[in-house]
Amino acid sequence: MKLAYLTSLAASLIITTKVYGAANSATAVFAMEDVTNPLILLSTSAGDIYIELLPAEAPRNVANFLALAHGEIEFQDPNSNTSFRPRYFDGMQFHRVIPEFIIQSGSPFFNPLGMPEVLLEDEINANSLGLNQFPAIDIQGNFNSILNIDSEDEFHKVLLEPLFEKMNIKSELEMKERQYEILEILQNLTVQEVYENQGFNYSEDSPTRRITRGIVALANAGPNQNGPEFFIALRDAPWLNGKHTVIGRIVEGIETADAIGNTAIDPLEPSRFATLIYSLRRIN
Repeated sequence: MKLAYLTSLAASLIITTKVYGAANSATAVFAMEDVTNPLILLSTSAGDIYIELLPAEAPRNVANFLALAHGEIEFQDPNSNTSFRPRYFDGMQFHRVIPEFIIQSGSPFFNPLGMPEVLLEDEINANSLGLNQFPAIDIQGNFNSILNIDSEDEFHKVLLEPLFEKMNIKSELEMKERQYEILEILQNLTVQEVYENQGFNYSEDSPTRRITRGIVALANAGPNQNGPEFFIALRDAPWLNGKHTVIGRIVEGIETADAIGNTAIDPLEPSRFATLIYSLRRIN
């Protein structure tokens, strides 16, 4: 009797698991903004995440992300002088996790394949984000909160140094001679211009959405440095808008991303608690 009961229970669990998996996929498709967009299944040791990629908003970077995932990018082994096309993300970890903020993976520093030969330019529309409408400094002299300026050092690094470079000011004497010109520029400076002074370039070719909870965007080391590394936002992050190319959005499995984000992971300290990526595939 016990054996029959256990057999029946096991069978029902298997059926339930299969149905649940199918429901996840079906729900993911239902939640897509455009069913012709690529739908990605990100399978991890913490569970599955379904991501709708957004080729209309970042066509080149989305295509590159898919090519890396599917083993269409050629890598060269300098030791054997042979080339191969691996599925880049399989077996990688979420090497950087900041709870209630982001989970991040795909870093070339944590992949024996290293960095792809080609890094892509940003695909960001500053006007879509409203960055051209946000003053960098308000009339009371307060910095816009999305600039994250909390000290005099940050004021110099974020605003003044890039501005002085653009104005070709190379000495304290030149700064004093042009102080009224500098003041006028600062009073009229927008957040978009701050970022442009830092080297970011924008285009109106495609729309760009804000980095909010569930958005998938590319990590970078600065302007136009887009490769395989990506992050998933666990909360709205307006201070990242305009500095990272958005390539997708979670349509199913945000609870899995939250679970991954529960344990802080420092990229400089490898951890056995880091979540593993089993595979990353397009499923439609």
